[in-house]
Amino acid sequence: GYANPDQVGGGLLMRLYSRAFIMADLDDSRRVVFVSVDIGMVSQRLRLEVLKKLKDKYGELYRQDNVILSGTHTHSGPGGYFQYTLFWITSKGLIRPSLNAIVNGIVKSIDTAHQNMKRGRLFINRGTVENSQINRSPFSYLKNPASERSRYSSNTDKEMVMLKMVDRNGQELGLISWFAVHPVSMNNTNHLVNSDNMGYASYLFEQEKNKGMLPGEGSFVAAFASSNLGDVSPNTKGPFCVNTGESCNNPQSTCPVGGATMCMAMGPGNDMFDSTRIIGQNIYFKARELYEKASQEVTGPLSSAHQWVNMSDVSVELNATHTVKTCKPALGYSFAAGTIDGVGAFNFTQGSVEGDPFWDEIRDQLLGEPSNETKACHEPKPILFSTGEMTRPHPWHPDIVDVQMVAIGSLAIVAVPGEFTTMSGRRLREAVKREFDSHGTPRMDVVIAGLCNVYTHYITTYEEYQVQRYEAASTIYGPHTLSAYIQLYKGLARAIATNTVQDLPRGPEPPVFNISNLTLVPPLTADRMPTNKTFGDVLQEVRQQYRAREVAEVTFVGANPRSSAENATEHNFLTVERYNSASDSWHVVENDASWDTRFYWTKGLFGQSNVTVEWHIPPGTEPGVYRIRYFGHYKKRLSNNRAVSIPFEGTSSAFEITAL
Repeated sequence: GYANPDQVGGGLLMRLYSRAFIMADLDDSRRVVFVSVDIGMVSQRLRLEVLKKLKDKYGELYRQDNVILSGTHTHSGPGGYFQYTLFWITSKGLIRPSLNAIVNGIVKSIDTAHQNMKRGRLFINRGTVENSQINRSPFSYLKNPASERSRYSSNTDKEMVMLKMVDRNGQELGLISWFAVHPVSMNNTNHLVNSDNMGYASYLFEQEKNKGMLPGEGSFVAAFASSNLGDVSPNTKGPFCVNTGESCNNPQSTCPVGGATMCMAMGPGNDMFDSTRIIGQNIYFKARELYEKASQEVTGPLSSAHQWVNMSDVSVELNATHTVKTCKPALGYSFAAGTIDGVGAFNFTQGSVEGDPFWDEIRDQLLGEPSNETKACHEPKPILFSTGEMTRPHPWHPDIVDVQMVAIGSLAIVAVPGEFTTMSGRRLREAVKREFDSHGTPRMDVVIAGLCNVYTHYITTYEEYQVQRYEAASTIYGPHTLSAYIQLYKGLARAIATNTVQDLPRGPEPPVFNISNLTLVPPLTADRMPTNKTFGDVLQEVRQQYRAREVAEVTFVGANPRSSAENATEHNFLTVERYNSASDSWHVVENDASWDTRFYWTKGLFGQSNVTVEWHIPPGTEPGVYRIRYFGHYKKRLSNNRAVSIPFEGTSSAFEITAL
């Protein structure tokens, strides 16, 4: 998410889930699949592998056109599942176990949905979410025409759109909510895997509806999906200089001392965990209200449309006399500056419309100089990486991009391959709605689903592009990227409205590079334990007594959690258990997906490691006797040089929780 090489996994706060929803016509002639996945973005490689597995299993039932895969955009998930070279740099290549886990999880969630189809009804509702977002590039937003800005009350989209699902007996099945905010409440110092503010909203909704179940269990599924979040931050206190405390809300997001690397936005909480909780809770409360009041039924036929497009070569008719073109992909200088949610490196600042001879020379020597054609096409962007002209060992960025749209009755879901800014999203929704209107399908609800199918960074408006802040520098196909997408999605809307989807050209198929596993992540080595200790032994014990709001903590002799993950996808690393004296047995009350538990893995020397489990005891915890358990696998080398993974567990002493 943050593309920060120092940000490596060191444990687990919450589980990452794939949440799949299948809608079918009553005669089952057409189906639509929407999947919201707790990852940073969907990559092309990921999508192609998922669709291949679906084809092998279901034939032509689930296809390129009717399956939408959308990433929630959490910045605390795994990397390493991309085939284009640029993304390898900070995530150490293509990591096959990561890619496999994500592919298999998505397919499994679609399988589960496929097996649980029921006759049902859909309801739509919409409402405003307050105190949960700010625009992190307000100076870019202000470049949009005043006449356009005056039509909106805010420089972010505060509207949440919610789709509620019930079966025909009124039993609740689930919901999809779309709302535009970056899941970056957890900042780039975090090393625990988690699904951030959107994932916490899902967690709260599912815990409420699946009473008495552990997270990830139960039949009710609540997806909080991404939308046009390009310039939208949850860090509502805004940007401050970390060293001096003064505001750095200026066009370059720089501080007088320390420059851009000191300018960071803060969330509403005391720390990043607290901010995640507050923003997630805000989103959840609004969703619950909209869910309970949803009464507008969604009816009508299902349809889906998809095309592959060479985005580096699209001609766009702006009007009768003017035609412009998109460009080969390239990233500008301000890409390296990062944002107030996660700053970049060296002395790069946002809003750079001029290059720097020093960095230009380094770029030319290491990567090659951008062609004059690419430089001219991307004006006024000074090019840092001319990724469209970099092909070793494989292309650095995609040329072939998915555009996709599905209609569920009166709801059109526009699946976009990246991060549209607030105003870009508004223009796209409006254009699609107008297209439906003019082809005899009025009153369509249009929603943007973000981070779908292939990652192409950001999409700003032409006006925002001119000031070259981070989002504009990352608009990789040049200043007319948005106009090209609007033209393409209007084409899909027209095809759906006029029932001519079958006549849409498929477009050029994306390449699949022959990479099996190419990574700098070291292979798993044998785990070792300290002298006179064994795996799962307690190194630091719990206290005997705690109260609610305190933290119970225990440290074990541990092993690399990758050994467990690569052995058993359903592996649970920890439990908190309560003693029941009547039955003389222990009952699991929390697991590794619970918000209140944290699993830390600390790597030591010579294959040794420790695991610390924290339980942040929530208010209202029933008094009684509890214990914490840890489950792992250690890797052992056999004499014939084969390695096996051997399961083990560790258990803390029992401790008491007393009433306050």
